[in-house]
Amino acid sequence: MEIVNIVLLGPPGAGKGTQGELLSKLMNTPRISTGDMLRDAAASGSALAASVDKTLVDGDLVSDDIVVGLIKERLLIADCAHGAIFDGFPRTIRQAKELDDILAGQHAEIDLVISLEIVDDILVKRVKQREAAGSGRQDDNAETLKNRLAVYHRTASPLLAYYHAQGKLECLSGLPPIAVVSDEIATMVRRAERKPI
Repeated sequence: MEIVNIVLLGPPGAGKGTQGELLSKLMNTPRISTGDMLRDAAASGSALAASVDKTLVDGDLVSDDIVVGLIKERLLIADCAHGAIFDGFPRTIRQAKELDDILAGQHAEIDLVISLEIVDDILVKRVKQREAAGSGRQDDNAETLKNRLAVYHRTASPLLAYYHAQGKLECLSGLPPIAVVSDEIATMVRRAERKPI
């Protein structure tokens, strides 16, 4: 079976988690969300928990060393033998290069990077609606989101350029209905799977 590794990028709230879950089911490939992993770490009561929890609540980035360490451990689990869907990782050029090195050690590489794009105003409006409805996580509020968006835009530009230079980047709007975006992503994946090695 071919090994296929896909990265889903995009600002917080763009739909990476939803699309990652759908793609995971379609491909029978695990979705690896560093956001989920870090929230689990923050709630674990470990020595790492307090530091990670404060970073998430502030909307800042957890250190590269911590995030890459979590990814290395996760990729050792058997369900990743034929690839993975990376949801919101990497976030920095250093993380991208370290991921390339990890995968190279497994005779694999990133095959496709999909960037879901939505303007900030719409994302802030969405999170305010969730706040008003009393739903969402502790780090899911308008003020934290604004900081997370600023951090995302600061780190995303060089990361997108890095993958564009490798010919692996595809961009699409995250605004259409979930099923429409999902169909577009599935088409991109099929195209990537047929690329000559």
